Amino acid sequence: MSRLSLGTVIAVTAGLFVTAAAAAAPEIKTLEIGAKAPNFVLPGVDGKMHQLAEYDKAKVLVIVFTCNHCPTAQAYEERIKKLAADYKDKGVALVAISPNDPKAVRLDELGYTDLSDSLDEMKIRAKDKEYNFPYLYDGEKQEVSKAYGPVSTPHVFVFDTERKLRYAGRVDDNEKQPDKVTSQDAHNAIETLLAGKSVPVPTTKTVGCSIKWADKRDSVKQALATWAKEPAALGTTDLEGVKKLLRNDGKKLRLINIWASWCPPCRAEFPDLVEIYRMYRGRDFEMVGISVDGADTKGNVPAFLEKNQASYPNRVYSDTDVQALINVVDAKWEGAIPYTLIVKPGGEVLYRHLGEIEPLEVKKAIVEYVGRTYK
Repeated sequence: MSRLSLGTVIAVTAGLFVTAAAAAAPEIKTLEIGAKAPNFVLPGVDGKMHQLAEYDKAKVLVIVFTCNHCPTAQAYEERIKKLAADYKDKGVALVAISPNDPKAVRLDELGYTDLSDSLDEMKIRAKDKEYNFPYLYDGEKQEVSKAYGPVSTPHVFVFDTERKLRYAGRVDDNEKQPDKVTSQDAHNAIETLLAGKSVPVPTTKTVGCSIKWADKRDSVKQALATWAKEPAALGTTDLEGVKKLLRNDGKKLRLINIWASWCPPCRAEFPDLVEIYRMYRGRDFEMVGISVDGADTKGNVPAFLEKNQASYPNRVYSDTDVQALINVVDAKWEGAIPYTLIVKPGGEVLYRHLGEIEPLEVKKAIVEYVGRTYK
């Protein structure tokens, strides 16, 4: 990766949160209690194809429709893992299926995650969280999901030995406070079936994110079109302004990216920065760019920002004392760009990186700070 010297070149040259109109959900009915489990043949994060017949020996089969990006799904990850672990040696098989079309997920719906819902991203999530159950992808055709009819993520379906549906609904009754759960609905259904009894409460309402059916792709297009019309926000800043940005006296996590329009790695990473801004702009997060093109930009910076649809604030550094800027930003920084910082409220640096960013690394740093689940 090439890096350009900020000091050399300058010395020589002198949150609105957008919600697109959601497409109407297709007419899909949830599988009825007593119905047989529809067959499936789906790819898993392990690189293998999985089908219903694999689990024929299980006394009880639990199928959980869940996904990467949903805050509620993430809130229940550990509880789903616990269900799988608790019943692994009791004749219960648990399988998770992601029903979402990743092309139907808007960027502003990814504000609580570092990952969307593609199969490749599911592999990352399964590894990061050490999933102890098969995690299957149905986002390409969604035929299996349409046959089962999940309403939201997560949505649990529990089948008996004959693979008849005996419970459909939530994991439990408290998404936000696991220690205050009063009704462990999925657990209770499994226990009841293992005891050879009828599930007393066969259905419960689910809480979570809507299924991203393929017809929601239009919503993604509308959101992108709306963002594309937002004007690029460009101003200037001096050394004192940079100091203020670094102090971060506000209440939001702040990403500061130092760049220039003549810098190839800066240009290469810019689309990723725009995407990150669109993902997290609705959270306690903000972004600002500092261009070191020099005060006399001759239109290069405005044109570049417009081309890249960068509506987050950017400032052209107007002072000529380059070494002062370098020392203020980071005494260990030698001046090559791009240079990226993530600063907590109060000024503590959470993340710093010289050179082109690794987008997933930045997203993880942001979402681990602002939170993955609803409070």
